[in-house]
Amino acid sequence: MVYFRSLTKKGLFVLFFSLILQLQQLQAAPKHKFNLIIAPGTLGTKEVTLLWAKSPVKKQVYELFVNGKLLGSTGKTNYTFEQLKPNTWYTVKVILKSAKAEGADLNTIRFKTTRAGKVYNILDYGAKADGLSNNAKAIQEAINACQPGGTVYIPEGTFLSGALYLKSDMTLFIAKRGVLKGTTNVEDYLPMILNRFEGWEMKTYASLINAGTLNRNGTYNVKNLKITGSGTIMGGGRKLGEAMTKANGIRSRGRLICLMNCQDVSLSKLTITEPPCWTIHYIYSDNVSCHDLNIITKNIRNGDGIDPDSSTDSYIFNCTFDTGDDCIAIKSGKNPEGFFVAKPTTNVQITHCDFLRGHGISIGSEMSGGVSDVLVQDCKAGNLLHGMQIKGTRDRGGYVKNVSVVDCQLLQITIFSAVNYNNDGEAAPQIPTFENFVFKNIDMTMAPSVGYAIDINGFKEPAHRLKNVSFVNISLPANAKISVKDAEKVSFKEVRTTAGLKPEYVLSNSSDLIY
Repeated sequence: MVYFRSLTKKGLFVLFFSLILQLQQLQAAPKHKFNLIIAPGTLGTKEVTLLWAKSPVKKQVYELFVNGKLLGSTGKTNYTFEQLKPNTWYTVKVILKSAKAEGADLNTIRFKTTRAGKVYNILDYGAKADGLSNNAKAIQEAINACQPGGTVYIPEGTFLSGALYLKSDMTLFIAKRGVLKGTTNVEDYLPMILNRFEGWEMKTYASLINAGTLNRNGTYNVKNLKITGSGTIMGGGRKLGEAMTKANGIRSRGRLICLMNCQDVSLSKLTITEPPCWTIHYIYSDNVSCHDLNIITKNIRNGDGIDPDSSTDSYIFNCTFDTGDDCIAIKSGKNPEGFFVAKPTTNVQITHCDFLRGHGISIGSEMSGGVSDVLVQDCKAGNLLHGMQIKGTRDRGGYVKNVSVVDCQLLQITIFSAVNYNNDGEAAPQIPTFENFVFKNIDMTMAPSVGYAIDINGFKEPAHRLKNVSFVNISLPANAKISVKDAEKVSFKEVRTTAGLKPEYVLSNSSDLIY
């Protein structure tokens, strides 16, 4: 109280303004539910993956103590333990290596590994690695026989299969040099199932790997599922996608892996390639981890990598993407249907990923149910068509808000209020809202010299302009340009080219800009 009395009126104003700015930044930042957590679906008999919030200390190293003993260290905000004992309690503490760091003790977590379950080798059910036989019946028999806590094991070799249907409390494990390969025969993906594609619920072919049944009422019908190993899941690729399109239209295509109304799922340590369209798609699901995956879909039409769709609590980390479309596309339904189903995608964390090629690290364009609380951190993007992008159209409705992109290497940042695809159907009853975005500590020095390195725009209607966007400490190439259109309350702080100069700003129909 004495401190406030000693301030001048000017000092009080400065302090008040500073507090308001800090509050705005906090409101714009995603409110994550965790400090130190077990990544969903990863706790097993011998392994577990932990996640934690990043320390503000630069070049930090985290040390991990298990039952009081130092067992590992990392510069990332995740760590996987692989040599644990089944059915055993463990206490793990994560601390900063620098003892001088304030608040070095991040957190402690206690957990118990699961009991060892039975292994169901698909060879025991008649599967053949001859590259000719359709093994769907044999593999499905192993899945059906699998008791809670068990593992369906796909050994070395290439096993052809049509659609498979997983269930709760099981692991699908593909061994090193093991390949689960989808056939290219559309009849192997019948019957058609209720699904969602490009924002609408509809009947489609089944995927190679299916879990759950679609239910917009929010009940989870498959829980505690793990898909892992060190092998490969390979779909029927472009040939299968074209055959499905010819038979029943382009929106009839199945995915490679489709999770519907699932909870507590982990996909990890696999190479995943050759989908008929989207690769990993999860709808109306909760607590999904995708980590240490190598996703390759180049030359696949609509070959998205990972698509969280009207789902909550997604953790995508340590993944590599080389895709024929968006590397990641965060979705929540399209136009009136998505707007009235009103199931948003919330709390998406994307960290330590390498985006080699594709269209973008994307939110939208189907975002009519809303998208909020997204963190993209410590990621590296190569030659993406649109870079880090947030996209929609005025017909979508819904919102995108509370997005933070921090400590990344990018070539482009785009916010689009119009796209030239997937625009059929009626409009939602209101125009979307894009607001509360933070871009901080971004290296864009390798951005192309043509066009805009940062190209952001909202909607022309005053109540739906892009608003509350902050760019802090952005490094740009020489002669960089920034475009801002139909926006308000946008700030650029410490935004400089490699020559130490301000970029060229091209502004249109915007207000309350700081640059």
